[in-house]
This record gives sequence, C-alpha cells and structure tokens, in this order.
Amino acid sequence: MKNTPQTQPFAGPYISTRTPMSRRHFLRGTGVALSLPLLNAMLPSFARAQSSSALAAGAKPRRFFAANTNLGMLVDQFAPSGAGRDYMASPYLKMLADHRNDFTVFTGVSLPSVSNSHSTEVCFLTGAPGSGSGSFKNTISLDQLVAERIGIQTRLPSLTLAVNGNTSLSYTRSGVAIPPEQSPSAVFKQLFVQGDAAEIDAQVQRLAVGRSIMDTITEQVKGLERDLDATDRDRIDQYLTSVRDLENRLKVSQGWEKTPKSKVASSAPIDETNSARFIEKVKQMMDLTRLVFETDSSRAVTLFISCTGTPVVESPLDVAITEGYHGLSHHGKSESKLAQLQALDTAQLKAVNTMLTGLKAVKEGADTLLDRTMVLFGSNLSDGNSHVTKNLPVIFAGGGFKHGQHLVFDRERNYPLTNLHLSVLHRLGIEVDKFSSSTGTMRGLDMT
Repeated sequence: MKNTPQTQPFAGPYISTRTPMSRRHFLRGTGVALSLPLLNAMLPSFARAQSSSALAAGAKPRRFFAANTNLGMLVDQFAPSGAGRDYMASPYLKMLADHRNDFTVFTGVSLPSVSNSHSTEVCFLTGAPGSGSGSFKNTISLDQLVAERIGIQTRLPSLTLAVNGNTSLSYTRSGVAIPPEQSPSAVFKQLFVQGDAAEIDAQVQRLAVGRSIMDTITEQVKGLERDLDATDRDRIDQYLTSVRDLENRLKVSQGWEKTPKSKVASSAPIDETNSARFIEKVKQMMDLTRLVFETDSSRAVTLFISCTGTPVVESPLDVAITEGYHGLSHHGKSESKLAQLQALDTAQLKAVNTMLTGLKAVKEGADTLLDRTMVLFGSNLSDGNSHVTKNLPVIFAGGGFKHGQHLVFDRERNYPLTNLHLSVLHRLGIEVDKFSSSTGTMRGLDMT
C-alpha cells in the first residue's frame, strides 16, 4: 500500500482558521502525521456564510466499504419475513435494530453463473463467472474500478484488508489479486506513524513503552482548538478519542518489538499470531476503516473475513466453541454446531452494528459519515454446509439511499447482485452502463 500525501503536510505549531483550512492538513509530531477529519473550518468562507453546518457543493466525498464473511450465514436466522418496510426482523437482523432505517436487506440475490464452491469468494466484488474451473480468470473488482476513477483524490486509492487469510476481495483490471493487509498495527502505523526511518523507529519505541501518539501532538491540538468553533472542537475531540481508544486496544492485543524490515533497518510493530482472536480482529479492521474514511484517506476499503482459516476461536458469547469455523459450517444439522455457528454469526453482525454506530456518530456538516458511506456486508455462500451460492445473505447500509426495507427477489431465478455494484458506482458519480453481469441498477433501491 502506498501512502504518499498529495500535498505538503502541516508543520507549524497550530493551524489558523482565519482562512479556510486545506482538506489535507495534518497534525505532526516526531514520526507522526495525523490526518484531520473534515471540519467546518475547511469549508470555503461563502459556504460557512450560508450555513455553519453545510458543506460546499461537491466538497463532501462519498465512500464504499465491502466486507465478505466467506462461510455464509444460517439462512433461517438471517432471512426476515415479509417484504418492504413492514418486514419482520430475523434473529440476526435484530442485532442491527438500532439501524433498521439505515440499511436494506436483500433476499433472492446471487452472482450469476458462479459455481457452488468456496472459490466464489474471489468473485464477491467482481461477479466473474466460472470460478473454480481450470480456465477461470477473474475480472476487475468494484473497489478497484472506484480506485481507477477517483482514487487519485485520496492518499490511498484503495485499501485491501483481510482477517485470518490471504484471500483478497480486490482484483486489478487484468484479474490479479491485490495482496490484503492482515496486520491492524501495520495499517495503524501507515495511517498515523510516518516520517523517515529514524522517526518511525523512535515513535514505535515510544508506543512500546506506553506513550500515545497524542503525546507528540498535544501542543498542536491546543493551538488548533483555539481557532475552531465549538462544533469543530467537539469533532476533533471525538476523533482523537477514537484514535486513542483504538491505539490502546492494539497495545492490549498485540506485541511491539524490534524486527528487521526487508532492505530497511527499522523497528516495526508485529502482531500476535493468534487466529483465535477472530472477532476482535474483525472489530479492529472495522474501526480502522472508520478512521480511514473519517480522515478521507481512501474512498474504497474491502475486508475479507476468512472463516475458513479460523481455528477454534475465543467464544464471543456464552456459548462454548469446540471446533474451527469451517468444521462448524459443515454442521449436518447438529444442534450443537448450529448453536456455535449462531453465536459466531451473531458476533460478526454485532461488529457490523458497532461500525454503523461509529459511522453515524461522526458528523460531516449536516450529514453523518454513514450518510456518506456505503457499507456492503454479506457472503458468497448462503449455506456453508453444502456450498450453495444462491439466495445470498446481503445487507447494504448508508450512502444516501432510502433504506429501512426488505427487497425480495425470485428465490429460484435470482436477481443479479452485480446490479447493486452498478448502483454503488453511480452513487459515487462513476457513470458506467454496466458492471460485470449487471442488467441495470438495483431495482427498488432509490437514492435520497
């Protein structure tokens, strides 16, 4: 992942807001460059004159996040009953009850012409047919088309993440997988610890002995806040609290030690190789994604959640987990295995709920970050027990659509999920007529 700022970062003691601040300002300390969230002070003066909470036309970015959990979800626990806005939430969707009006749930959707196998996970954002065959060649993924068209507007054209596996959701135009980043601390360091090798080394050592990133920028924050209005001060405080909280969680779950890097002699954080901390890793990646979007560091982030690569995990609920996720997915109707799967699925949806709550808590002018961010969560399988790829469990949240509904399509002749991909592109202002196997934009999903 490349992480080169497009403009000169802030290097002074504080930023005066007598003139509008650049969208690309940073708080800097030794080895640290902390991007600022979008503030009222960054708006043109004429926009602030119109409304202190309104952003100038075109100033508000839109973003896209996709997460794929690759062993499906228990259909009888996921699929709601009824259709439209009066649907009855399933046990799983009750985990998202606080955001019922912020998401749409689909049934009767799938990726056309994909095989019934685990290999369909690589098609979740491409829709390429024929996965699993010897002649299969993938096509460009949704996030990489976004990166091609608008990636130049951010420091990271895209960000590809994974938990407990090397599989990627992101593919180039020639069908080559983009290796995912699996280390939360590496992403964190890339976002917030910058500078030359010596500065990075010094900052990592400070973190190792318990000093926070905020320790290096405290004076700059004080100087910055003197020139900000109350709304911006609250926004800065909320953002820095989020950074500190995530930093603390990383310190608890990961070890920091000195290790040589290829061709560069410097210190770097390394993660505990504990695949059992599955749910915690998912939460960390989602927390990082929110910070990426809050600082407008990227407009497209993907997360592959490899349940296949997960051993016996730490129990997320009051249910004892006795074997690996993959083994549990081949449940054969065993009540014990089904109860464990339900606990693991529920924990993942709770993590999604936490992410939606976090996005909704961040303000961007009159909108929330969730209003500006499309969140796609689902699986390439509907039933991990038999590798069924029809009637996929999919929810789609945020992004400025009219949500709060259950869109029901033909469960025998499924509707193309790639139509949702095309709707995402159009919402991002990327006007293309078709994406992969799409037949049009998503029917019934209207913009606000």
